[in-house]
Amino acid sequence: MPKPGNRLASETSSYLKGAAHQPVDWYAWGEEAFAKAKAEDKPILLDIGAVWCHWCHVIDQESYEDPEIAKLINERFVPVKVDRDERPDVDSRYQSAVNAISGQGGWPLTAFLTPDGKVFYGGTYFPPKDLYGRPSFRRILIAVSDHYKKERADAINTAESLHQALAERRRPHVHEVDVDEPLLKGAVDGLKGEFDPVNGGFGSSPKFPHPGTIEFLLARHHRTKEEGLRNVITRTLTGMARGGVYDHVGGGFHRYSTDAMWIVPHFEKMAYDNAALLSNYAKAWAVLKDPLFRDAAEGIIRWTDEVLSDRTHGGFYASQDADVGPGDDGDFFTWTRNEVRSVCTEDETTVLALRYDIGERGEMHHNPAKNVLYADKTPAEIAKETGWPIERVDALLKSGLEKLRVARASRPTPFVDRTVYANWNGMYAVAYLEAWRYLGREDCREFALKTLRLLWGKLWDREAGMHHQWANGVRRITGFLEDHVWFAAALLDAYETTQDPEWLGQAETVMRFAIDHFWDPKGSGFFDLKHDAGGTAASVLELKRKPVEDSPSPSSNGVAGVVLQRLHHLTGNDDYRVRHDELVRAFAGEASRMGGIFGGAYLLAAELWLHPPAEVVIVGPAEDQKTKALRDAAVTTFSPGKTVLVVERKGNYLPPAVESMLSSKAASAGPVAFVCKGTSCSLPTSDPQKLMALL
Repeated sequence: MPKPGNRLASETSSYLKGAAHQPVDWYAWGEEAFAKAKAEDKPILLDIGAVWCHWCHVIDQESYEDPEIAKLINERFVPVKVDRDERPDVDSRYQSAVNAISGQGGWPLTAFLTPDGKVFYGGTYFPPKDLYGRPSFRRILIAVSDHYKKERADAINTAESLHQALAERRRPHVHEVDVDEPLLKGAVDGLKGEFDPVNGGFGSSPKFPHPGTIEFLLARHHRTKEEGLRNVITRTLTGMARGGVYDHVGGGFHRYSTDAMWIVPHFEKMAYDNAALLSNYAKAWAVLKDPLFRDAAEGIIRWTDEVLSDRTHGGFYASQDADVGPGDDGDFFTWTRNEVRSVCTEDETTVLALRYDIGERGEMHHNPAKNVLYADKTPAEIAKETGWPIERVDALLKSGLEKLRVARASRPTPFVDRTVYANWNGMYAVAYLEAWRYLGREDCREFALKTLRLLWGKLWDREAGMHHQWANGVRRITGFLEDHVWFAAALLDAYETTQDPEWLGQAETVMRFAIDHFWDPKGSGFFDLKHDAGGTAASVLELKRKPVEDSPSPSSNGVAGVVLQRLHHLTGNDDYRVRHDELVRAFAGEASRMGGIFGGAYLLAAELWLHPPAEVVIVGPAEDQKTKALRDAAVTTFSPGKTVLVVERKGNYLPPAVESMLSSKAASAGPVAFVCKGTSCSLPTSDPQKLMALL
């Protein structure tokens, strides 16, 4: 048995380093573990989890820190531990395999593999004793080990059959259905069928935010003005912002709700959720002007600035844990009535209790006195009930929440994973640039640009492409599509907000790399891994995947479709248009089967393909104040998928439809803007207000 401080102590991942003290003889993902398994003909025990995952901490404490279970594992298995944030390629493939066997997925993922990495059994959390209708982990370990020893051929056949079935499922897509209005309408009808009209959101419990779907619905509503879509968007965003899934004291959203009413969350806070939801709420504020949406967006920014970002160097961190320890369950974020009384005045306690339903008995099973704060009554209702002026109620709520925030800061704080991941930083940069557009947050724009400069300098390599991870001054792991498409999307937004051609050049560089190394020349669309991925001892990485499902963040191919369209509009390069057309057509069949909840990013790309977005072309000297006024009007007006191109007379590229109109008297008079769709353009205007109206 290894001495305390196993080989994971030298790893970069916070999740892996957190297991360095365990008596299990862990290996990180890599050739060494598979070579050992083959040499000794032992099955592999694969644990996939994350530093923010509550049940991962539980199984660590209950089982992997138990010397007897560790001895059993070390004798019978080659144990491998994987951080799902660090290796999404490994996680996605084994999630599919374990789900096919057990009907379960999630974290911790516990899989048993043949020495070449194929799954023959698996599940998620296994308790230390027979509990919750699940066999104990000890029983599982012994049974799986005995099965592999005594019925090795059967285990290998099971693994091989599953591997082949997954390979068949991932074969290149064929163009099964047309991309047309019935496809989109069918998706919308499906979403309406799963919509919860009382609480907002989709389905019952557990209930997750689906920001890619909200983006699609916002774009669809912008074009059709359908009142039913407005209702779905409004109720969903309102339900989340009022619910306990939103942190009313510190800002930001927890990962999901365990109930249909958005009240009791799993308390971890993820970069990808908060980035995508910030985009949702900023855009919804721009369109619907509900102050609740602005407040929610501002709350995300406040929490991100304070907790999840490196204010000195740039960069957004990965996550904040749900708990301080395995016996905890969101105690940092929840309150007893007495805890509120101890820091607030009697009047503050009264209004806080009415506003957030803080009672002597709360919602947490492990400690029934603990309350999750959620918006139960409005300030107006509280004013009526107490007889106090609403101004006094508002003041008491503000002062009371500030006291809770200060008091909470003195509690043991859940761990923050300060790893910088390229994909999530791209998402956050996009969201912070949205905050500049729609909330007027200049500080957000500056931090987004600082982050993009950091990523370009630290993570981009012209030979290897984007590195996935930046931690402790070290960059690691290349070859993921998601890093490239989100970084390209953020670079395009940076170009739009600054009109600095360097950003556009970088976006083209990144996307050309993606086309060269990820594009499927036979079936169209992008693979999630580079063409030369695989070739390792674990054959699972040779399984081809073309991600089009939002799981949970918007899918890489959906994002790529919008990026390709924008690049075509900004450069006139027809190769981008052709690939955009092929991509949207390639996934129509899968989108029709998948439904709207998990297909939001693709459906947005299809919506913008069928109904081309606005192309704003501003002609005039870049530094002219009139040009800048037109640019700001265009950039800060919500119009899904639009592009904004500022062209001086000597500019390199000018859309043909605009070029033919430049000789007009109006266009010659000074800086003007055209709004184009397809091959037709509006008459030129020099009035920013008229430009906003055109959009």
